[in-house]
Amino acid sequence: MDFQTIVYQKSGHAGIITLNRPDKLNALNSTVLEELGAALNLAESDSEVAAVIITGSGEKAFVAGADISELNKLNVATGKEFAERGQALFQHIEQFGKPVIAAINGYALGGGSELAWACHIRIASTNAKFGQPEVSLGIIPGYGGSQRLVRLAGRGIATELIVTGNQIDAETALRLRLVNAVVDQSQLLSNAMKMVDLIAGRAPIAVRLALQAIEAAVQSTQREGMKIEAQLFALSCGTDDKKEGTSAFLEKRKPTWKGR
Repeated sequence: MDFQTIVYQKSGHAGIITLNRPDKLNALNSTVLEELGAALNLAESDSEVAAVIITGSGEKAFVAGADISELNKLNVATGKEFAERGQALFQHIEQFGKPVIAAINGYALGGGSELAWACHIRIASTNAKFGQPEVSLGIIPGYGGSQRLVRLAGRGIATELIVTGNQIDAETALRLRLVNAVVDQSQLLSNAMKMVDLIAGRAPIAVRLALQAIEAAVQSTQREGMKIEAQLFALSCGTDDKKEGTSAFLEKRKPTWKGR
């Protein structure tokens, strides 16, 4: 499939989506969102892809925000449509059946931060910068930033970042547990690939069910989450991969996953 604003490629067990508007610092617009969704669908349907990496082209930015020229034209009605379209895509990422890793190179501002927050795992380069500067444009986060940031960093930190529009660097994001790791930019993609290789060595159905259980922890009460976990655990016990994994452990050999 030909894309105008992204590059999609496979490398080993990874589906790599590179946002490719370096002259616009990879800013999000309607075309980017549409093509990002299409690339995710390709990765989801490909049994060879164990996990997805999302990154930005160039060395300056992961995603520097939404396209301001599009924001400038929004009114109440179109603004709601704009927000809901982005929210639906980012929720798809959050609920994706395979781990999605954000490899954050440079600026991740506004919609770029919101995209990172929606991913399951975040690895940042040392020059990464995060921020929700929407209030400086007279708007607020619209792609889920106000919701996910509270869950990730807590109400106080989220409020400070959103109402001031201040940026934070990669080390601060690591201290606040907003990212999993900070690495040199030259090592960013290789570190993400190492994570994919680890995931690819695990039972694919178990990985998918684990993601669902983790999502339940975020979206429900602990009591409800425990019920969902038990149901998902039961489903995993009925798979061929469970039999293979436990047998391989007892027989002291590497498992051969069937994905069923």
